[in-house]
Amino acid sequence: MTRIAAVLARRRMSQAAPPGVDPAVFLEAMAEDTYEMVAGLELVTPVLITSVPELDEIVWPGTEVIVIDEDEPLKSILARLDADQAAVIAADAPDLPPLLVGKLFRELGRAEITICPAERGGAVALACALPAPGWADPDLDDADVVATLRAQAPGPRRVATTPGWHRLRTRDDVEGLDPGLEGWDNTRALIAAR
Repeated sequence: MTRIAAVLARRRMSQAAPPGVDPAVFLEAMAEDTYEMVAGLELVTPVLITSVPELDEIVWPGTEVIVIDEDEPLKSILARLDADQAAVIAADAPDLPPLLVGKLFRELGRAEITICPAERGGAVALACALPAPGWADPDLDDADVVATLRAQAPGPRRVATTPGWHRLRTRDDVEGLDPGLEGWDNTRALIAAR
């Protein structure tokens, strides 16, 4: 069983940059923190999916980097991944606990797609077997992605959820980061320096 954990970084994910922090630098810090968490997981291969030029500098040598258009649909991205199962994780979740990625894969034992919902709508991450189910047209930024996918699915049990988490989509979201959580060192350093 081959598994990919892919970090998805789009330029628009830089909107939460605190005052005085370059949005591109903030996005790079978040993406690097998310990538480092994924790269530390056992039994998965890390991948970077990005529309951001030169973001490939954050990954370890040998990591696959897939360049996409800013608005390329997730369905098309999933079709480009080569594994038995894949999780796609939003790069703007730099403090996501690794355990939640593991839960995404575990839930695939009983569902075709699993979602880690984001606070205030959307999803932090999604996992599925590959090729992805033909009925699914997922979007991590869909305000009610779980309801949308369940409506697309031939049956409601084909879409499962795990405990949710948060993404950094606004400046207010940054204030909600827990300094006591391990990881997210690059994002933490930028916030502390401002």
